[in-house]
Amino acid sequence: MKLMAVDYGAKRVGIASTDEAGEFAIPRMVLPNDENLLKAILDFALENKIEKIVIGESKNLDGKLNPIMEDIVRFADTLGEDGLEVVFHPEVYTSMEAQQIQGKTGMNDASAAALILKSYIDSQNNLLS
Repeated sequence: MKLMAVDYGAKRVGIASTDEAGEFAIPRMVLPNDENLLKAILDFALENKIEKIVIGESKNLDGKLNPIMEDIVRFADTLGEDGLEVVFHPEVYTSMEAQQIQGKTGMNDASAAALILKSYIDSQNNLLS
């Protein structure tokens, strides 16, 4: 199953997807969070035969939802209206982790999305074993 992950931010949105087998998470691109975002994601999903979108669930360390989570839920609902399966997966400090791994680059948000996707894949594999 081919998956895609979204690291949703107020200014930038990181996108990652899996290889054809759905085993490896690969950073793909960083998009501006603007009026073209939804179309760009839907186009990418269609072109790459994405079957499920994993969106990072943003919570504070105390487990409460971050203020941006309202925007994320609205965005996920819109993606779902277009017939895509959308799931949330917990993410904490993925952007910081991506920056520690590779340094500060223009692809940090995409790398954060890849970390979300890797965590999701690992969690699904653990359910199967």
